[in-house]
Amino acid sequence: MADQETERLAADAAGIARAAGHLRAGRAVAFPTETVYGLGADARSDDAVAGIYAAKDRPGFNPLIVHVADIAAARRLVAWPDAAEALAAAFWPGPLTLVLPMLPDAPVSRLAAAGLDTLAVRMPAHPVARALLSEAGLPVAAPSANRSGRISPTTAAHVLATLDGRIAAVLDGGPTEVGVESTILGLAEAPRLLRPGGLPREALEAALGAALPGGPAGDAITAPGQTASHYAPVAALRLDATAWRDGEARLGFGPVACDLNLSAAGDLREAAANLFAHLHALDAGGPRVIAVSPVPGHGLGVAINDRLRRAAAPRA
Repeated sequence: MADQETERLAADAAGIARAAGHLRAGRAVAFPTETVYGLGADARSDDAVAGIYAAKDRPGFNPLIVHVADIAAARRLVAWPDAAEALAAAFWPGPLTLVLPMLPDAPVSRLAAAGLDTLAVRMPAHPVARALLSEAGLPVAAPSANRSGRISPTTAAHVLATLDGRIAAVLDGGPTEVGVESTILGLAEAPRLLRPGGLPREALEAALGAALPGGPAGDAITAPGQTASHYAPVAALRLDATAWRDGEARLGFGPVACDLNLSAAGDLREAAANLFAHLHALDAGGPRVIAVSPVPGHGLGVAINDRLRRAAAPRA
């Protein structure tokens, strides 16, 4: 599919206007959010959404997140209970995706929902993403801007490493801040954590006043990022490494000697921001194995460990 030149656009008014024009014309554009770079296209258009799946080689059963400029735009797409209103007031714009029943007359391609009767919606916080959504004037379906199953991109260079020639443009807004994808919360029934992410579970539980069950109710995929193998480098990953082996690339956490450290100070926010960039950097050296220090399983560590487990999972 490498049949088009990918423009690298500055994240200024002219670049945002150019990117918005691509979106309105049905073309795919990568853009920064506060979590990772997304690969966006007009969520209303079957052809545009199909182009996302084709560019990424993404399986059609894996749904997409639809990014909106404001809460009013979300209400035009999905049922909006009181819990959604309260959570959006508390955490939007930000790294929280809500999965809700799709309205029968929602102006969105059913391909974005991958055949489900629910839709994932989010209002991103990154100023470039917000400016692009406002300029384009349409809902934007956007998974991470990388080939399916590979390491998520936190810079424009990461995007171009796997999608150059496959998409119309990338808006270069510099490195992303959060570094892991959004937290996904299911609200079609009782609240359920469908994917840990950039908003810690504890913050959601405090807002809801109740503990959150995690994962889909059954084995079916009900939200993005639930496939067993995902976020993977070319190298194999060895997790929870407390000692290094010869020939491994070493990804540390805390005060350990290593090749790259997620956070020498043991700061989970810093570790999340560094996770994908460090995996990209180590993988570029061509090791057979990347060994990773243990990462605590609380706060943002839940999302970090989720990404690492999926990256280390057996691949099809």
